[in-house]
Amino acid sequence: MEIKRETSTSVSDPSPSKSKNKNSKGKALKRGLNIEGYQIEGISIAGHETCVIIPTLNLAFDIGKCPQRAVSQQFLFISHGHMDHIGGLPMYVATRGLYRMTPPTIFVPKAVKESVEKIFEAHRAMDQSELKHTLIALDVGEEICLRKDLKVRAFKTYHVIPSQGYIVYSIKHKLKQEYIGLPAEEIKKLKSSCVEITNTVTTPEIAFTGDTMSDFILDNDNIDALRARILIVEIVKHADRLENKAILLIHFSARYQLDVIQEAISALPPPLAGRVFALTEGF
Repeated sequence: MEIKRETSTSVSDPSPSKSKNKNSKGKALKRGLNIEGYQIEGISIAGHETCVIIPTLNLAFDIGKCPQRAVSQQFLFISHGHMDHIGGLPMYVATRGLYRMTPPTIFVPKAVKESVEKIFEAHRAMDQSELKHTLIALDVGEEICLRKDLKVRAFKTYHVIPSQGYIVYSIKHKLKQEYIGLPAEEIKKLKSSCVEITNTVTTPEIAFTGDTMSDFILDNDNIDALRARILIVEIVKHADRLENKAILLIHFSARYQLDVIQEAISALPPPLAGRVFALTEGF
């Protein structure tokens, strides 16, 4: 994310010990942030590396240099093919193999799947290892169920190369109004009689954009991203359209010092004030 010059200066990096971020909705942890009930870890420095990790969901977004914490995540979603977002992919797979972990499942934009396959072919030839994994091309608008209560859908973003974001949805089955209050035995009988007693409620929880221009905000097909509980994004414009309870800014330029980023966040006016956070590990 770029910060306007009137609120910033460019100086050397501060010590990592200052990288905590707190306000009324987000608590600083030893690693990462706890926002809206989700622990979010990782690092995102423009041109260097991006990897955003959601440990409770067992997934990560992008993998510029493969931080150790990303290795334990079973699912990996790649937004686009720039090196600072995909460069750590072979190491991620290799390290899981080294630790005898279950081969990961990796989701990539359809446009880059063939190129990613070639990357693995080259590394297998050099490394003489299997690099076991499952590679899935997920096109814009397509969905994948990770488990019965969780699914992910790809959405369109606007970058200089093919790119896409991802929305994580929770899936819950709630008892229909007409059956609320019935005895458990009666509910059991209805279920055994193949009566549909629940409604499926799908809620956008987390949206990750990767690198994108603000055009994605104006795209009406991306409304769920703007309504997700948490939006992880590198740019904040058209604030009136953002209905997210929390917005996590990523991809700051390395030329900014930590206190400059924090001051810029603190100076944000309504309706952004109080619900914007920054992923600043590494600054």
